[in-house]
Amino acid sequence: MKKLEVRKNTYYDSVTLMIISKEVKTVDGVNEALVGMGTDLNQELVKNLHLAAPGFEEVTANDFFVAADCDSDEAFAAAVAKVDELLSKKASKGKSDYFPPTLEGALKVNPDLNMAIISVPGRHAAGVAQNCLDHNINVMLFSDNVTIEEEKELKENAAAKELLMMGPDCGTAIINHVPLAFANVVKSGDIGMVCASGTGAQEVSCIIDQLGGGISQLLGTGGRDLRREIGGIMMKLCLDALINDPKTKVIAMVSKPPAPEIAAQILDQAAAGGKPVVVCFIGGDPTEIEKRGLVAACSLEDCAHKAVALSKGETPETFDTFSMGVQQAEQMAAAEAAKMAPTQKYIRGLYTGGTLCDEAMKLLIGELGHIQSNIPLNPEDNLENARTAPSVRHTFLDFGDDAFTVGRPHPMIDPSLRAERVVQEASDPEAAVILVDCVIGYGSHEDPAADLADAIRAAKAEASKNGRHLAVVASVCGTEGDPQSRSATQMKLADAGAIVLPTNAQATRFAQLILRRL
Repeated sequence: MKKLEVRKNTYYDSVTLMIISKEVKTVDGVNEALVGMGTDLNQELVKNLHLAAPGFEEVTANDFFVAADCDSDEAFAAAVAKVDELLSKKASKGKSDYFPPTLEGALKVNPDLNMAIISVPGRHAAGVAQNCLDHNINVMLFSDNVTIEEEKELKENAAAKELLMMGPDCGTAIINHVPLAFANVVKSGDIGMVCASGTGAQEVSCIIDQLGGGISQLLGTGGRDLRREIGGIMMKLCLDALINDPKTKVIAMVSKPPAPEIAAQILDQAAAGGKPVVVCFIGGDPTEIEKRGLVAACSLEDCAHKAVALSKGETPETFDTFSMGVQQAEQMAAAEAAKMAPTQKYIRGLYTGGTLCDEAMKLLIGELGHIQSNIPLNPEDNLENARTAPSVRHTFLDFGDDAFTVGRPHPMIDPSLRAERVVQEASDPEAAVILVDCVIGYGSHEDPAADLADAIRAAKAEASKNGRHLAVVASVCGTEGDPQSRSATQMKLADAGAIVLPTNAQATRFAQLILRRL
């Protein structure tokens, strides 16, 4: 039965309500549910989920609602009680805090504010960001769906004032040792980072921490900054800041390959800066980097190793192998492949981190030739309707892409949709390897390994029931100091039957070894 409760003129923020929606679905007798404000988007979602009960057409954008498909009135009452319980917890946590409703009000409370993190719907984001810049406040723009024209104007205005305008779609930064948005607990040190990728920044900074190095500053630019249309405005400003920062001894730059003319400008600036620079243009040609005397990295892991070596005054060497040793890795891969059925021959990459997904595909594409994806390396490999379409041959999915996040939190906040897909892939007789990441740290789910571990067990059981062996290969992006703990997260995944490698690059190479033996 379809049930609806509406509370007129009652407001809660969208991220809170999306997380509550997930929890309500676990109530006994609730088959599907959506908790939200009556915005146009949520009204569309209710219709798509077939939850529109009588009276829903009268819900407005100012109204809070609970819509559910339940087995009984009692189940719906329990769902509403669960909503109230979760809202009450949220309210009690923040009841002693005062949050000014406007920027001007916040500045009256604290006139020295100099950094704003903005997460509002994309159509409003540019105006909010410009208001902050007008008040000489640095900006980290988490919002996406900002036009490229708006981005360029914002960055030109920020650069004229020597202010940061990180983003749009900037998810990671560490400034003066304060983690912002999706970031990790890493040691303070002398390696400065400027990155046009969120999980790429996390992966490199976490490996630097594990190798004993530390971060001076980690600055994000947003993924489009190095496009020709933007011109690397923020990458240039951030690079200049790190060059002039006395705490920064070594610089690491991380991005997808920029437009060639923008890459030349950035690399020339880095070469003239007088500090050692490691450049990881993921999947790019190292020639232009090395001919300027800069250090090229072949992976995110390699970037971290080389930055730490330079920090220690050592000669950087390429790291593109296994911490466990090549021979042991090959033996383990051969043992996995030997258990598989003749039909099993494809890899399925299911990622919550877009840069990690992209890196894995670029490490594999030379050998596999084609990889279907919602963020394809080649246009002809685009997987249409990725959220509902079955995987085809080798398939890699970025669950943080817009196709998966409409009406849902980012998968690093709510990993349940990715977990469902892990189980779904196990029913495909051609699936041999499932490759996954697990990103921990601030901003991420309090225990992302829990859902993933349950899914791994269910997937392996499903494959075994049908006479197949499914290999699940995982890596954890995080540190021991993170709230979820890297070692505890690794242990949960290993206990569920996953083969856990130290980094995304090593996990990808291990999956590749299995495929070679099929």
